[in-house]
Amino acid sequence: MRLYAFLLPASIVVASTGGAAEPVALGDRLELFADDALVASHQGLERVVQQPVPGEVVLTMDAPWEGNTSAYYTLFQDGDLYRMYYRASAADPKTKKSLRGEVTCYAESRDGLQWVRPDLGIHEFQGSKANNILLTGEGTHNFTPFRDENPAATADTRYKAMSGSFKKGLLPWGSPDGIHWRKLSATPVITDGAFDSQNLAFWDPVRGEYRAYWRYFGNKVRAIRTAVSKDFLTWERQADLAYGDAPVQHLYTNAIRPYFRAPHLFIGFPTRFLPNEGERVEPVFMVGRDGVNFLRYDDAVVPEDAPADRKGNRSNYMTNALLSLPGEPGKLSVYATEAYYGPVPGRVRRFTYRVDGFVALQAGSATGVVETVPVTFKGSHLTLNYKARENGLVRVELSGADGRPLPGFSFAESQPLTGDEVKATVCWQSGHDVAGLTGQPIVVRIEAKHAELYSMRFH
Repeated sequence: MRLYAFLLPASIVVASTGGAAEPVALGDRLELFADDALVASHQGLERVVQQPVPGEVVLTMDAPWEGNTSAYYTLFQDGDLYRMYYRASAADPKTKKSLRGEVTCYAESRDGLQWVRPDLGIHEFQGSKANNILLTGEGTHNFTPFRDENPAATADTRYKAMSGSFKKGLLPWGSPDGIHWRKLSATPVITDGAFDSQNLAFWDPVRGEYRAYWRYFGNKVRAIRTAVSKDFLTWERQADLAYGDAPVQHLYTNAIRPYFRAPHLFIGFPTRFLPNEGERVEPVFMVGRDGVNFLRYDDAVVPEDAPADRKGNRSNYMTNALLSLPGEPGKLSVYATEAYYGPVPGRVRRFTYRVDGFVALQAGSATGVVETVPVTFKGSHLTLNYKARENGLVRVELSGADGRPLPGFSFAESQPLTGDEVKATVCWQSGHDVAGLTGQPIVVRIEAKHAELYSMRFH
């Protein structure tokens, strides 16, 4: 598996923490080792972007109203049901000219693997309403729904969506059941951008607001723009996404969402478009904490050589999805497209990540140590998501804000963690109870050898 290794800077102090005198209040939230926000210093560690493992094809676009240009898939869990929405369309493989009009379709699943197209009986195709066509006409190019978890959402708009066109803007939609939709505005509510991509919106439960992401052109480069709203109709605080010192690249679809296990974090799988490399596309990974500034990694998470038919423009998009499936507590499922413009129908393939396993802090044969900025927490124990390879181990030390190990919590007293665990309780010779340190500024030091670190949590 091809991985991209990003060496952590020798010393990192994050301005948003306010310096060592202002500890970061973690509470009981999960923290990924995917960015620098909690890292004060390190030694002997690399940050390594992970690639999800290719799995099975879950849906082939072989219905008469579908085809080889079907695209812009959205998948989400709704109770015991998994829902999928997508554009169904087809083009001549040689000329790339459209063969028929676009429609929005719907599929559903009980396990995220076996998907069925219910006969919705809403729209007619070739004389029959026995199909899964959800929407025709306006909005079908890139209709992108979500279940609205806003406590104030009304029953008739429990499901919401955005749809857009190249020049006009984004239209808001609402639905009581995810099947029957109506426009919530006669005119676009977001108009500053270029909208012929998978533009999306969601409810941000941490900040108590809706957030939208859409495409725009900046200096002739495809890029991503964002804004927030309290009511899904009036949007403000518009901003263009920034990536620090990462190179300027064309970014098409964005697939951004709050990470449901740590919703204070935004993660995304934007599609990088490489016009000078055969117009190929590939999804990359990024993470951010304010919805605007992201750490964007350079390596493709689903490369062209992942199976199959991923070469060429639009043939390798990550869908708007991140699912936890029944019977797979240690995995997360993402889905990517293949065979766009091909002589065969388009397909959707599942890929699996380890839980929290988007990026790892990796130690080799030499022992590496990562130290956090001062933090406070709530809870009685600390858990780690890690993998120790053969002859590998992980130890943890807790120190005061002055840097001196706290009695009973030194490396020497830490019970070594071995094996592969997604939620291992850290123990010292005296046990695992850290409740006595609640609210007290501490520094977490983690020592690793032949191991990868993915996430940590006090709770």
